[in-house]
Amino acid sequence: MAASPEATWRALTAAVTGGSNRRAGRVYARLVGATHVNISGQPGTVGSTVAGFIVTAANEPSELVLEGAHRFGIYRLGLYVDDLGDGTSRLRAETNAAFIGVAGRIYKLFVIDSRAHVLLVRRMLRGIKGRAESEHSSA
Repeated sequence: MAASPEATWRALTAAVTGGSNRRAGRVYARLVGATHVNISGQPGTVGSTVAGFIVTAANEPSELVLEGAHRFGIYRLGLYVDDLGDGTSRLRAETNAAFIGVAGRIYKLFVIDSRAHVLLVRRMLRGIKGRAESEHSSA
């Protein structure tokens, strides 16, 4: 993206804390029985929480790892910012999950196998890109 790693990091941490989807994220986290429901701490710092996740690793501006659990499984989302030089960067996402029991397999069918998860992650990445590039171009 046409944004520095620092601009990408700021857009990433803003997106992770929920932005306009903050309420929807909390509602969803409650519905699935997530361990973490509310936002706490500073965005992008280890131990801070957002709906459904706790930050387990944060190395500004290159790595943000979120982990969580709910009644259907445990999961991890790693977000990585690569410095491509010349004020540009790349944002990568890596997700891992394990699903528990029959209910977990059904949840996986609706969320993962339906590709809903892929679409939501891509939407999040596009939003971060737009925000980072907007900040970068106005700087």
